[in-house]
Amino acid sequence: MTVRVVVAEDQSAVRAGLVLILRSAGDIEVVGEAADGEAAVRLARELRPDIVLMDVQMPRLDGVSATRQVVAEGLADVLVLTTFDLDEYVFGALRAGASGFLLKNVDAAELIAGVRTVARGEGLIAPAVTRRLIAEFAAPRAVRPAVAPQTAEALESLTRREREVLGCLGEGLSNAEIAVRLEMAEATVKTHVSRLLGKLGLRSRVQAAVLAQELGLR
Repeated sequence: MTVRVVVAEDQSAVRAGLVLILRSAGDIEVVGEAADGEAAVRLARELRPDIVLMDVQMPRLDGVSATRQVVAEGLADVLVLTTFDLDEYVFGALRAGASGFLLKNVDAAELIAGVRTVARGEGLIAPAVTRRLIAEFAAPRAVRPAVAPQTAEALESLTRREREVLGCLGEGLSNAEIAVRLEMAEATVKTHVSRLLGKLGLRSRVQAAVLAQELGLR
């Protein structure tokens, strides 16, 4: 299966490099390039790619707002590009429904693997860098934010296994790692993830991971 990608990055040299790397993979097709957030959303509507590789800081419309629009309209999965000094923007993008993120200095193999991972619906929850981000922004606080009534009700609707899987997502585990931890088939893990996302009204496993961290689920 060919993965269709729109690359949204305002720096032309960086964008060209990203496109060159992606086009070197036989199963990835770059179908569009955008130099700002508005163009990224427009191309997503026109081309309906599988993934938008989205920079965070862009003119006209920032990457977080663009991510929110793309995800809300169900146009594509969003894989965010960032640097660690822009983590606050990434957290906003995750809240907006991004499926994961990569660092801007990512090497070719990691970029290609990341796109393939998101295309499989896995999300970028496994890499150590993701754990660092989640730990930075969703670490247990002295005073936890109140859980909305609808969220609390949704949590109550989760089965024991679904709560265990949610806790594993909060630790940044991949489906394969969760399968080993909970001694179940990987396909079963995928089913649990899909069901808990639906029950909690979340757009991605990354959002589920952040929620689990905020609630202190382990």
